[in-house]
Amino acid sequence: MTTSKRILSGMRSSNPRLHIGNYEGALRNWVDLQEQGYHMFCMVADWHALTTMYENAGEVSRNAREVAKDYVAAGIDPVRSPVFIQSHVKEHAELHMLLSMITPLGWLERTPTYKEKQADLGSAEREPYGLLGYPVLQTADILLYKPYGVPVGRDQAPHLEIGNDIGQRFNRLYNVEVFPEYKYLIPQDETRAKLPGLDMRKMSKSYDNCIYLSDTEDQTAEKIKSAFTTPTKIRKTDPGIPEGCAVCQYLKVYSPTWQTQWQEDRDGLRGCMQNKKECTEAINEYFRPMRQRRAQLDDATIEGILADGAIRAREVAQATMSEVRAAMGIY
Repeated sequence: MTTSKRILSGMRSSNPRLHIGNYEGALRNWVDLQEQGYHMFCMVADWHALTTMYENAGEVSRNAREVAKDYVAAGIDPVRSPVFIQSHVKEHAELHMLLSMITPLGWLERTPTYKEKQADLGSAEREPYGLLGYPVLQTADILLYKPYGVPVGRDQAPHLEIGNDIGQRFNRLYNVEVFPEYKYLIPQDETRAKLPGLDMRKMSKSYDNCIYLSDTEDQTAEKIKSAFTTPTKIRKTDPGIPEGCAVCQYLKVYSPTWQTQWQEDRDGLRGCMQNKKECTEAINEYFRPMRQRRAQLDDATIEGILADGAIRAREVAQATMSEVRAAMGIY
């Protein structure tokens, strides 16, 4: 398939390292879309991270460079797919401000993103304005590039619905067609997108249950040794329940013989230690090329990639903003 259709996606720089859940839930799909010929714009969303990390702005900025390294290590080709930091393209802030003027307050209060981040902060008096405006900034991020689509998991699609609503409201208000509606590009295989943490909860830095893309092979092995397995499988001959075992979930994604491994686990023909050993080997084998690429990315190289990506992103963003200002009659 060859296409020049544009796609925008990004991840927050709350953490300096992406984990395999981030990879399977998003980054892997970006690489696939890039290889299919889509024109990818890959953003590191540092401003979004400030909604909950505003007291650690310097950390967010440092994290952004590390997240960009993970993008490139995972297979994003910065020659074909610009990689840039959100705050390096100031048009994101300008469009966010203008769209905030036309977005009804009730729309923002009903968004899933707002409710989830409220729960993260835990205190209404510490809730910043930026949290409420998060969906408008996210909308600006997307609409600036007039994308054909946005890669997203099925459970995340509701977070992006407001974007098309705001874009169409702008078009109606100013009697223009500046913003086309974008599609949700949901991976066909969503099993990978729901990869659990080592303890079978959602994979998250806050739970300390992650395997990071930049972990060493020894670190990966140590983490898998402590991973959750079937609680009732005490002896090798006890039947396992692969669906409830983190190690088996990883085997399903990374081992070519996972069906045999699952059946043997279910039948009590293999023990948890064998599963963990084979799981460690499969994960380390899969991520070895990425880890090698990441080790070769020094700070100077990534700064060059980000500077070039910002220039190319800004060209598109500036063209869109010219249309927006003209539609609104802003001199």
